[in-house]
Parts: sequence; structure tokens; C-alpha cells
Amino acid sequence: MSGPVSPIDVASASAAPPAPPVPPPGAPSPVAAGAGDRASTAGPELEVVEGRTADVGGIPVRRVLPRRIRRTIGAWCFVDHLGPVAISPSSPVAVGPHPHTGLATVTWLLRGRQVHRDSLGSEQVLRPGELNLMSAGHGVAHAEESENYRGELHGVQLWVAQPEHTRHGPPAFAHHADLPVARFGAAEATVLLGDFDGNVSPARTDTALVGVDLALRSGGTALPLRRDFEHGLVVLTGSVEVGAQVLRPGRLGYLGTGYDELALRADESARVLLLGGEPLGDQLVMWWNFVARSRAEIDAARADWQAGSDRFGAVATTARRIPAPERPWATG
Repeated sequence: MSGPVSPIDVASASAAPPAPPVPPPGAPSPVAAGAGDRASTAGPELEVVEGRTADVGGIPVRRVLPRRIRRTIGAWCFVDHLGPVAISPSSPVAVGPHPHTGLATVTWLLRGRQVHRDSLGSEQVLRPGELNLMSAGHGVAHAEESENYRGELHGVQLWVAQPEHTRHGPPAFAHHADLPVARFGAAEATVLLGDFDGNVSPARTDTALVGVDLALRSGGTALPLRRDFEHGLVVLTGSVEVGAQVLRPGRLGYLGTGYDELALRADESARVLLLGGEPLGDQLVMWWNFVARSRAEIDAARADWQAGSDRFGAVATTARRIPAPERPWATG
């Protein structure tokens, strides 16, 4: 379900409303137009970023990161929300071998089943409640397939930009079937990556960040935040209120640094991702399935993939290898 990133992902989105400013801690939040009496519960004002619909392996996804006005949240640099969609052997997910550099893919399912294969020799079935984490480093290739699964598929894939000290290193893959779970008011929090209020995921992190799946019941929830982290909310099912604002699937809610707590409310059950991290100092260059720091690095990775270089290895699958598209910039 990964990628690719195209120029449209960071192009101006005419349908997106102007992003509201993020006030300093303790400042009153502006009242949203039409919010009525509900604005009395005003909390911190979120920057709301409109996503777009993309196509991955013939399956529509909601892409909320990267966008022109918000390219990263900490080292989180990509979020694709897939489904729910009906899958069968005659209508499968079949994303053939494709390369990655400079990023870690984080795959998390709410429903369904998927098979991951990569050029390290990994073959791993992924089910709801389990986490796949593949760190690309200098280069890796993988494929994602639903094979003979029949039913509903619903999940999310995220990318984390690797820092300088690991992005040129060897690739790695890990599967985590047991993740820490904690309760915060009306929320059950599964910690995918990082440390959330002392609940630490076993998954590898190369930078200071956190990723949490929140299963919300009806009612209010106060979530602890790190003041030095910026944070984002991605709704996967249902809706969630933050002060006078309502977030639904297809939008990203962004909150800057300087907050100790975030109050959420759900009128019905909802699933929400909380993503956070130290603001990224590096200037990323993202294109197709590569995260780099320059176009020259991407040019080199693309050339290696097209040439069948050992850099990316081979994936044991019958799915069709995906060639790189033409770059949107001139080379020479």
C-alpha cells in the first residue's frame, strides 16, 4: 500500500480552506463559524489540511501527508489511509516489487489481511493489531499482496524519514505482534512507535517521535503531549471534536509545539491516529518511493532501480515489478 509520492502531493490544493494559525499555549481559540453553543468547549486551534484521493495498486486511498502546506509532522512524512474496501482473489491488492530509500514504512491494519515480502527474504502475514516496520536505509524493495484473502481491507501506511545517521545504512524488517496498550479516559491507546506517557513500543525509532492508534468510545478524552513535539491527528473511522472543530476521514489536524495536553471528544466510537515528533530540521526531497535530501540522490536511486542494481535486491513474488516513472525535472 506504499506510495508513490507525486508532484501533486505538494501542489496547491484549491479546495483546501486557508490554514488557521496555531496559537501559543493558553491563548483562547477562535470560534468556528456556525459552531453555535458547541464553541464553548473551545480548545487549541488545529491547522486543518485537506487530503486527496490517490491510487495505489488499483485501490483508492486518502492521502493526507505530504501536502503543500504541511509536508511533515516530526519525521512522519507520508500517510495513506486505505479503505475500507472489499477485497477478493478476483479483485486483490497486488502492489508489485518497488524500491525505497531513506525511509521506514509503518503498516497497520484495522481489518483484513496482507502479505509483505521484501528483498531481505522476509515473508510476513500482517493482521489487525500487528505492526510491520521496514527500514529502507540505502535501499530495499518490497511487495504487498492480499493473495487469497476475501473480505474487507482497512488500514494505513505511513512513512518515517530516516535521519542522516541511518538513511545510508543497511535495510531491516521487523514484525511486532505485541504492542503496549493504555487507557486514557474514553480512549484505548495502542502505541505503534515511540514512548507515549511511559508506554514504550518495541518498534525501532531513529528519531524522537510517537505514533498511537486511539480507539475512542463516546465521551471525552485528555491525551498527554510532549511540549517539544508537534502533533497531528488522522481520523480513520467516525469523527472527533477538538474544541469547536470536527475532524473526519480525509483531513489532517495539525497542532504545533508547546502543548502538554490535548482534549478530544467523540459522540460515537472512532479510530484516530495521533502522530508526533520533534520538528524535522532536514529539508526533505520526496519523489516516487524515495526520501532524500537532493534530486541528485533521487536520480541515482532511480537509475539503480531501472538498471536492476544489487542495491535493491530481488523480491520472491510473481507480482509484476514496478518500473520508475519519468522524473518531473530536467536532468543533465
